Amino acid sequence: MEKKIPELYGSLVFNNKIMREKLPKDVYKALRKTIENNTHLELDVANAVATAMKEWAIENGATHFTHWFQPMTGLTAEKHDSFISPIGDGEIAMDFSGKELVKGEPDASSFPSGGLRATFEARGYTAWDPTSPAFIKDGTLYIPTAFCSYSGEALDKKTPLLRSMETLSNEATKLLNLLGNTEVTSVSTTVGPEQEYFLIDKNLYKKRKDLVFTGRTLLGTMPPKGQEMDDHYFGTLKPRVSAYMHDLDEELWKLGIPAKTKHNEVAPAQHELAPVFETANVAVDHNQLTMEIMKKVAEKHGLVCLLHEKPFDGINGSGKHNNWSMITNTGVNLLDPGKTPAENTQFLIFLIAVVKAVDEYADLMRLSVATAGNDHRLGANEAPPAIVSMFLGDELTAILESIESDTFFGTQKRVRMETGAAVLPHFFKDTTDRNRTSPFAFTGNKFEFRMLGSSLSVSGPNIILNTSVAEILSQFYEELKNTKPEDMEAAVYELVKRTFIEHKKIIFNGNGYTDEWVEEAKRRGLPNMRSTPDALPCFIAEKNVKLFTKHHVFTEGEIHSRYEILLEDYCKTLHIEAKTMKDMMCRDFLPALSKYTTKLARAIQTKSQLTDIPCTGERNLLSTLSNAYDDLYTLEEKLESQTLAAESTDDLLETAKYYCDLVIPYMNAIRLIADSVEEYLPDDILPYPNYEQLLFSL
Repeated sequence: MEKKIPELYGSLVFNNKIMREKLPKDVYKALRKTIENNTHLELDVANAVATAMKEWAIENGATHFTHWFQPMTGLTAEKHDSFISPIGDGEIAMDFSGKELVKGEPDASSFPSGGLRATFEARGYTAWDPTSPAFIKDGTLYIPTAFCSYSGEALDKKTPLLRSMETLSNEATKLLNLLGNTEVTSVSTTVGPEQEYFLIDKNLYKKRKDLVFTGRTLLGTMPPKGQEMDDHYFGTLKPRVSAYMHDLDEELWKLGIPAKTKHNEVAPAQHELAPVFETANVAVDHNQLTMEIMKKVAEKHGLVCLLHEKPFDGINGSGKHNNWSMITNTGVNLLDPGKTPAENTQFLIFLIAVVKAVDEYADLMRLSVATAGNDHRLGANEAPPAIVSMFLGDELTAILESIESDTFFGTQKRVRMETGAAVLPHFFKDTTDRNRTSPFAFTGNKFEFRMLGSSLSVSGPNIILNTSVAEILSQFYEELKNTKPEDMEAAVYELVKRTFIEHKKIIFNGNGYTDEWVEEAKRRGLPNMRSTPDALPCFIAEKNVKLFTKHHVFTEGEIHSRYEILLEDYCKTLHIEAKTMKDMMCRDFLPALSKYTTKLARAIQTKSQLTDIPCTGERNLLSTLSNAYDDLYTLEEKLESQTLAAESTDDLLETAKYYCDLVIPYMNAIRLIADSVEEYLPDDILPYPNYEQLLFSL
């Protein structure tokens, strides 16, 4: 296997190595110039690239090509065309032109547009993104593309991400050049999205309507044992899971996805995969592919991969940790503090820029992770709270506090760990701990944004991060641009000092799970938007519209369209969940409960005909279950009426609030009673697999 991996890795990717081998030198140089400098690609170059790409694809078994894009569904989309072109006399040629490479034309009217496109306005375009390499999957050449409407509005998640990356690069480069770092000509943001997921048996999955239709269990009570023994976290991989992970790694490596780390997570049946960092654009593409391939490989193993943020009540849900940093074209990580961070002016100004950006745009940070699924997870003592704060650790906080008080920080000595066992090797501990309760934590040379839900595209959060940090860097540049070189260090010092004083309220190094922090955050004036309907209006707030339009990341129309799409997605999700719960109640659970109570009543009647046999326990149980039946029936009718009332509201935000405030409470009430009843129902009566079977069957 060790010899095989280097040959396997990227074997289905039209990467730089393949381009260098297949393309004429002048074409290769022109394409690299386009990729590295964001310059326009001429048609003759595109034609040459298309020919080489087609030949390589056919050599690797491809018969079709597709423009692969990321519409506002949060998933990916593709339309396949074959390479064949009839040439007469029943013969064909295998053709693929530069025009077909750079532009496609899918139907734009059937994807979410938030009102940007009417149903009769069907024309849309996909445009090749040469910064993300093409790849082969399932006998098809996949070409990563952006997706826009006939009038040019972005209808996807890639286009605004590319815009945000460009604006951050421009603003960061300007500031670095001003600080004397003139070798830098561009700055890239890098991302490493850690992906959590659940694996369950496919046959059991098919018997759960809630999992099939919504991705989470709407009913179900925990078995006697859950995650309280902490025995699953980093535990030994079960053979079936290990085989799945092995095949998953190989499939990802073929596509050049740098899957690095895999392990069991905290909850039973929960696992995690973490990749090596890549540029944000490629990382987003690769994460979308990763989620798709996770599901496909699971099918081959008779499993189902669940990516919902909260598939099971009572145990941890799944997140996606977005590790984010900034790298110059000269290879310098701008968030690497070095050995003496107190003396690293470049690091300090970029660090404080992120601090200010997160504080001023905390509402957008929260908005970027707002979904119906993630509402179940945030603030549930298994994930960061819905309050956005930052963890910097003791050393960096102390450095900023020393700047605030104009005192000398000094140099911290490295501390050697003493484990008490002479046989163990010596090692030095890090200068700061990790804080898994923090939504946005500094972890050595990057920030880890931990609020993302597991099914979320990482595009949105990175658009927010890139754009907000770019705005602060722009402000810093404007303040410093007239400073003399000899005065620059002092000016930066004062800028860092003032910015820290104004924005240190966002920094919290303690336990974010406590009620005390909720109260402390309120005193600090930090927003606590607990639900998606609370967070979504932030998108169209005046200051945020100004941010996006100033940096040409979104037009005002694109902002409002995305706001509408997010609201629609929330409402549709809750509508499907409510309808699924009603279906399960009416057609499955209540009939099963009725069957059991009837059986119990007959047993009591039979016993009652005999003398001296007490039936007190059975009668009490029958009364409890019969009362529960009546309560569930009544609640189900109320749930139905509330769902209809929600759908009759014209205003989308009001509909979302109605679902949040009135529909969800009825769903919770039904679940509370149903789960208590489930504890009394034998497995052969319960109409679906229970948690014990779902979580402990592998």
